[in-house]
Amino acid sequence: MKKMIVVAIIAMGISSVSNAQGILDKAKTVASAAGFDVNTLTKSITDKLTTKLGLSATQVPKVTSAVSTFMQAKSQILPLLQTNKTAYKEKQASLLSNLKTQLAGTLVKNQMNKFLGLKPATNDASNVLSNLFY
Repeated sequence: MKKMIVVAIIAMGISSVSNAQGILDKAKTVASAAGFDVNTLTKSITDKLTTKLGLSATQVPKVTSAVSTFMQAKSQILPLLQTNKTAYKEKQASLLSNLKTQLAGTLVKNQMNKFLGLKPATNDASNVLSNLFY
């Protein structure tokens, strides 16, 4: 009897792990289908910020890391755009707030002000920085 219980628990654990993996794979698929490649976007955003903010050689890796972390987290919430736009907006705002906090520790005051001024007026697909703000 104990063996059957142990086997049942193990089976449920395996099922849970494979289900969680399936959900993660689905989120990645949705992100890819939406043209959301985290590595490519991180590089494009970092390149643009380097130019626009005049980042130093020591700032670039820190900004890249912060942007990469942000983009990874954003890729996880993208499915909400299809199912729950309100939840997406709330989580996006939280992620952006965390990004600003990380960047505030790396950028000097005038760079941070320039960064905040780079927010596009609307979600413009032609502006890579829209991925940060929208």
